[in-house]
Amino acid sequence: MSVRMSRLLSAVATAFVFSFSAPVFQSAQAADIAVPMRDGIPTLAPLVDRVVPAVVSVAVKSKIDMEDNPLFKDPKFRRFFDLPDKLPPQEKSAVGSGVIIDAKKGMILTNHHVIDDATEVLITLNDKRTYTAKVIGSDKDTDVALLQIDAPNLTALTMGDTTAMRVGDYVVAVGNPFGLGQTVTSGIVSALGRSMGNSIEGYEDFIQTDASINPGNSGGALVNLKGELIGINTAIIGPAGGNVGVGFAVPTTMIRPVMTQLVAYGEVRRGQIGVQIQDMTPELAKNLGIDRTEGALIGSVVKGSPAEVAGLKAGDIAIEMDGKPLHGMSDLRNRIGMMTLGTAVNVTVLRSGAKRDFKITIGKPAKEQTIAKADDRPALQGATFGNPDPSDRVKGVRVTNVDRNSPAYQSNLRTGDIIISVNRKDVANIDEFTEAMKSSERQTALFIKRGGEDILVIVQ
Repeated sequence: MSVRMSRLLSAVATAFVFSFSAPVFQSAQAADIAVPMRDGIPTLAPLVDRVVPAVVSVAVKSKIDMEDNPLFKDPKFRRFFDLPDKLPPQEKSAVGSGVIIDAKKGMILTNHHVIDDATEVLITLNDKRTYTAKVIGSDKDTDVALLQIDAPNLTALTMGDTTAMRVGDYVVAVGNPFGLGQTVTSGIVSALGRSMGNSIEGYEDFIQTDASINPGNSGGALVNLKGELIGINTAIIGPAGGNVGVGFAVPTTMIRPVMTQLVAYGEVRRGQIGVQIQDMTPELAKNLGIDRTEGALIGSVVKGSPAEVAGLKAGDIAIEMDGKPLHGMSDLRNRIGMMTLGTAVNVTVLRSGAKRDFKITIGKPAKEQTIAKADDRPALQGATFGNPDPSDRVKGVRVTNVDRNSPAYQSNLRTGDIIISVNRKDVANIDEFTEAMKSSERQTALFIKRGGEDILVIVQ
């Protein structure tokens, strides 16, 4: 390629970049998001100047019980090193980040895992002042903790509305990676409503971002281009804990109700409505004869629970709560989990193709369950079936035995269950059941009577 041609291509490429970049910032300014210019070049420096004073370093001291080390439980090891009968606990130090969200009261948000088991929490402000923090409360399930310091002249961040966010919005992360001190990185919202898939009991609705997040960033701020707090950085996925552009933040929509309860009680007092739930899939929608794949499928309703009192039944599909759409199982769990005991909610369900509304009062806490999923269809292995007994009051196929270690048991089949329908098609005997199973697809919905309870079991 000639030098002249090379220069021509370079000039075209430069022109293209500027023609592409200018509208991006112009549109941001048109939307009242200030992206200032310095010497004709866009800069985030003024935004960073406003945000950084509200982000703090969190230094934590805790105790480690040396007796938990398997080596120290070995009598030969202890005898060889002449160790005492009881080893004293060792002190451990760690660092993280936090965000001031109330300057007058000295309230600071951080992650639960940053201050978990802490014996002392020290807060270092951006101007190098250091204070001992009081732990107001902490919630493991959302990984949110609230601290308080008594300090004058603090700077706080305003919480933004994450419900209006979209994938592709620009974000800035501020924190204390590796204990280096205040560090600013930028990126975009990579995804919304993310779950890391490693916790059944946790409440996950993460903002995913490609802004660099590393160990020590936990508890730091994720802000939009208005300088509003939209999330607390909490986790990363990467080799050896290093950043590879996949970071997660707890959104402010989840933080707000948690904060309210932490201030009031020092903990989150969650309730439940007493349902067993599963995500809808296109295959399940087809088998159940409906034309939508969003919502939470109710597999069973606990006897005496708020859901049963309100009138919910197995097979109902929860599609709205208080007039807002429910996108799936996690959405329902998260929204119920953020509500306090005694709160009344309106749940809209699909039942036999028709919408029905139910008012449910959040009840006392109980361990919520979800229907187990299998990677491969177990084909009901480990279970035996028989025609209905004359003493059975309902028509269907009786489950005569289920091996405890079998796929059928893992699919929630139990000895004594009466299968009354397969994919909403009634079955009255073994022949009808066998035929219905042969014609069913990968996910099969079994409606079951178990004692006086209606249950929906999904066989993969």
